[in-house]
Amino acid sequence: MAEDRSFYILTDTHYVSKKIFTDGKAFRRREKGDQIALRNSAEILRSFFDIILEDEKTDAVLITGDLVNSGDRVSHEDFISELKTLTNAGKRVFVTTATHDYCGMGDDENFFTAVKYFDDHTEPALCVRKSELNSLYYDFGPRQSDSVHEESGSYSLKLFEGVRLIAINDNGNGRSHCGLFDDGFMWLENEIDNAGKNGEEVLLAVHHPVIPPWDIYARAAEFEMFGGYKRISELMCKKGVRVIFTGHTHVQNIRKFTDEQGRYFYDVSTSAAVSAAGCMRKVNLDISKKICDIKSVRINSISGVDTEGQSVFDYIYHLNFTGALEKALPLAKSDFNAFLNGVEGVLPADKLKAHPVIVKTAVKKAEKLKLSSLAKFGKKYNGLSREEISALNGKKALPVLFEIAKHIFAGNAPYSPDTAEYKILYGVVKRAEKIAKTLHISAIDNFIPAGETLWDIAQPFICNNRTGDDDAVTIKLSD
Repeated sequence: MAEDRSFYILTDTHYVSKKIFTDGKAFRRREKGDQIALRNSAEILRSFFDIILEDEKTDAVLITGDLVNSGDRVSHEDFISELKTLTNAGKRVFVTTATHDYCGMGDDENFFTAVKYFDDHTEPALCVRKSELNSLYYDFGPRQSDSVHEESGSYSLKLFEGVRLIAINDNGNGRSHCGLFDDGFMWLENEIDNAGKNGEEVLLAVHHPVIPPWDIYARAAEFEMFGGYKRISELMCKKGVRVIFTGHTHVQNIRKFTDEQGRYFYDVSTSAAVSAAGCMRKVNLDISKKICDIKSVRINSISGVDTEGQSVFDYIYHLNFTGALEKALPLAKSDFNAFLNGVEGVLPADKLKAHPVIVKTAVKKAEKLKLSSLAKFGKKYNGLSREEISALNGKKALPVLFEIAKHIFAGNAPYSPDTAEYKILYGVVKRAEKIAKTLHISAIDNFIPAGETLWDIAQPFICNNRTGDDDAVTIKLSD
C-alpha cells in the first residue's frame, strides 16, 4: 500500500465561457463588481490544470463550488470539457457545487440569472437549475462514490487506501441557508462513523466557510457561512475529524477551531482561483503517520494572456476594485476623464463627474497624508517616540492602506506588531474609537460586539493573528 499520496484542491473557479461574452462595458462592469478576473477565467483554469497535468505523481483533484459564475448552461458545458482534459489524462476529478452554479427559480433566495454579455448590455441565456446539478456532474464524484445523499447530492468515497473524502454540496435556499438539513447531517455522521469502523481518516470538503476568516465576518453576514456551521463544528470535534476544505470567501486563510474540551479541527480556505491572490492547495498525506501537509501553489503566468509585464497578482489586482482605484487615483489630478473611466464600476463615476474640484482636492490631500501625521494623531496610544516618528522619513499613508487591502484576500496580513505601521494604525484606531465614544456616535457601539473594541475588529486586517501561515499548515489527522 502506498503510504504517501497527494491531491490538489481548487475553489471558486467562476468559469465564464468565451461564447457568452463580448469584452465590453457590460462585462467589465460585472468583472469589477465581482472582484475576479472573469475575462481570463478559462486561461487561468488551464494554467492551473497545466501544473496538475505535469505532476505525474498526483492523480486526484478536488474543486469545491462556484465552478461557473452565474449558472449559465454554456459555461457549465465548457467547464466540463476542461475537466475532461484532466480525466482523459488519467486524473480523478471530484467537484461540489454552490450558489453561483445555478439560477434561482423565484421561490428561493438565489438571485443569479444567466446572461450573455454584449458591448453595453446583456440578454438572457440558457440557465441551469439546482435540480440539474447532480446529474450534470455525476461523473465527477457521485459515480465513484460509495454513498450519495440524495437530497443534497453530497457524496462519500475512498480517496486513497485509509483516507475517505466526504464532499458536501450546499443545500438550502441559495442564500440565507446554504448547508445541510437534519437528514443531511444524519447521513454525514453515519459516513464518518463508517469510516472510523473501516480504519479510515476523514477529510471533509464544502463550499461555504465553517470558521470565518475574521470573527466579524460571521457576525456581519452569518448567511454567508455554511448553513449549520456550528453543528458541523461540534460534529467534527466529537468525531475527531481534523480538517475541512472550504472556499466562498475568496480569502486565503487557515483557522483552527478548538472546543471547550480541547478538541480541534482546521478550516483550510483557499482563495478564488480567478482572484489576484488565486492559488490552489497541494495536499500531501503521509498515511502511515496520519499527517496531512498542505501547501499553496500559484501560477507564474496565464497561458495565452499578455499580462503587460506585470505579475499574475498585479495584473488581476488592477482589473478589480482596490487595484483599479489605486491605479486610477493619480489620474484625478492630470486627466479627470481617464480617472472617471478607471473608477467606473468601482465608484459612482456619474456623481464624481459633477464635482471635479472636490474630487481632485480630496485625492491630493489623501496622497499627501504622511504616516508621521497619523502617528502624531494616535501618539497617546501607539507609544512611538518623537524620534521614531521623525524616522518615518516622509513615508506616505495611502500605500500602507492599499497594502492592507491587497492582503485581505491574499491572507497573511502585512504588518506584525513590531512594525511602525502596526503601532501607528493601532494608535489611530484607538483614538478614533475614543473620539466616537466621546461624541456618543451610536453607530460605533452598534458595530462593536459587547466586550470587544474597534481594534479587535481592525487588527486581523493589519496583522495575521490567525492560526499561522495562511499558505501552509501541517495537520495531525489523529492522535
